[in-house]
Amino acid sequence: MAKRRNFTDQFKARVALEALRGDKTVQEIAAKHQLHPNQVSTWKRQAIDGMADVFSGGKQSGPTEADVKELHAKIGRLAVENDFLSEGLKR
Repeated sequence: MAKRRNFTDQFKARVALEALRGDKTVQEIAAKHQLHPNQVSTWKRQAIDGMADVFSGGKQSGPTEADVKELHAKIGRLAVENDFLSEGLKR
């Protein structure tokens, strides 16, 4: 069984950019880099889909620090309530 090859992000970007330029066909690019043409097409599609994120203005996709602090406080309150209620059930 053949071992799967892992490619760096830089390599994928370079191949996708080469495909986006349109100087060569997907078949030629795949042969040059010893890849399957479907892989080149997939990386090209991912590059096109992710292009809008480059110009999004630095918006964060995850929670902000204030959200995290608020959630930690809520977890603390719920833990105290659970302890209090579990003590009441033991009696």
